[in-house]
Amino acid sequence: MIPWERRFFWEVIGMDASTIMKLKPELTRFLKQFDPHFGRVSSRRYLDLYVEGQLSDLPRKSIEPMADALGVPPRNLQEFLGLYRWDEPAVRDGLQQHVARRHAHGQSVGVVDETSFVKKGKMTACVQRQHCGAVGKVENCVVSVHLGYATPEFYSLIDGELYLPEETWHHNRTRCQAAGIPDEVVYRPKWQIALEQYQRALANGLHFAWLTFDEGYGSKRPFLRELEGLGQNYVAEVPTSLAVWTKRPAVLYRAHARERKPGRPRRSARLKARNNPKVEVRNILAYSPLLRKIPWQDYYVKDGSKGPMVWQAKRLMVYLADEEGLPTRPYHLLIARNALDPTEVKYFLSNAPETTSVQTLLRVAFTRWIIERAFEDSKTELGMDHFEVRKFGSIQRHLILSCLSHVFLSEFCWRHRGEKSAPDGLPGPHGCGQAGDAMGTRRTLFAQVRRADQCAIGVNATAKRQGCPQPPTPNHPSFTCDRHQTENHNQVSLEILVAL
Repeated sequence: MIPWERRFFWEVIGMDASTIMKLKPELTRFLKQFDPHFGRVSSRRYLDLYVEGQLSDLPRKSIEPMADALGVPPRNLQEFLGLYRWDEPAVRDGLQQHVARRHAHGQSVGVVDETSFVKKGKMTACVQRQHCGAVGKVENCVVSVHLGYATPEFYSLIDGELYLPEETWHHNRTRCQAAGIPDEVVYRPKWQIALEQYQRALANGLHFAWLTFDEGYGSKRPFLRELEGLGQNYVAEVPTSLAVWTKRPAVLYRAHARERKPGRPRRSARLKARNNPKVEVRNILAYSPLLRKIPWQDYYVKDGSKGPMVWQAKRLMVYLADEEGLPTRPYHLLIARNALDPTEVKYFLSNAPETTSVQTLLRVAFTRWIIERAFEDSKTELGMDHFEVRKFGSIQRHLILSCLSHVFLSEFCWRHRGEKSAPDGLPGPHGCGQAGDAMGTRRTLFAQVRRADQCAIGVNATAKRQGCPQPPTPNHPSFTCDRHQTENHNQVSLEILVAL
């Protein structure tokens, strides 16, 4: 009798045993492009093993369980992360260049966000008590900043970097030295790390039609100005305390009092004394009669755990204050509220052209949730949060390898997205499933390969997973195209939307 997990793999994905046997060579071909960045054959071999371990169905994907399952000493994987000489920045650049070649799209969306990993003790690099999104409170953890890339057919993490706290680490170089943090690694705000990641992606050939991020980055005006200077369109969630003008204020000009040079005198700009005041966006609905007259429009944005999620939105052009306190060019202020819970309101700011539709802005804004799914995939399927190393360099390498594994995993689903039609949300022509729909089914990917060809990976019987995996529950947040809408609901366009 075929084991339940193998039967499920065949029936859900639609692949036979020969296809399963081809998976290992497929991974080898994918990883071969990174050979130039590894100086020794041994280190290159452990790249294969480490990625295979992340793709396995082990419940815990730290070094020891992976080493046991792969039939190698745990020290070898530890040395691969910490001691072996290989160029991890070049691996990251090569990965981004691969994504640029294979998945370039005119409506790609870049997503900036951070994630956290709970850690005990004080020896792990960059650990401190800080807000931890994984548990929703202040906790002892490390934080990493990531850049995601999304198209209508593909999404993945493409960069990740540890955040170095200022007070507890940057100013204590002795502690940094003990944790293996190089002297050139210093404190940088999270928005600056994200900006550097974005610039690296551009240098590696990636193009982003849009960039989106939450209010932690949307509240940083230097970050927004840098993006505008690079010509990048963005949709940023902003804090409710953001002050804007609903009408452009009048600006007066006067000559300098000590102007003595011949020719046209220099003039300085200032706001008119009696001007319309700025207003915080949380009070803008009550303040602006024009905005109150604009009707709320309903938009179906995604599938939630309790059914379709409908948000209502309206848009107003507003003006910000520049470094000198003078009004800037007009920006889109998008106000969105949950149709089922009107008290849940979000505010988004965009520098897109004035002709951009509300539908497009809302689509880009809610695409940010894709990176949350990518974090979930990387943690639950690849063990990105299972690392048990303490040194800075080892953690950085682990984050890069997790991005590499995630790209391979996403490409696998992208290639096989139409091999099964099903109402359960898995890839198929009838369900409009696309890249990422069957992420839950891929947990058993290498488990089936190991059972079919154990000599290829060297399975240790003591490391086999106990029990059988359960069918995945199609309960992930996603944009869908086969959901029936209620009357008068405007579905967000899927032509440039990433389906999860």
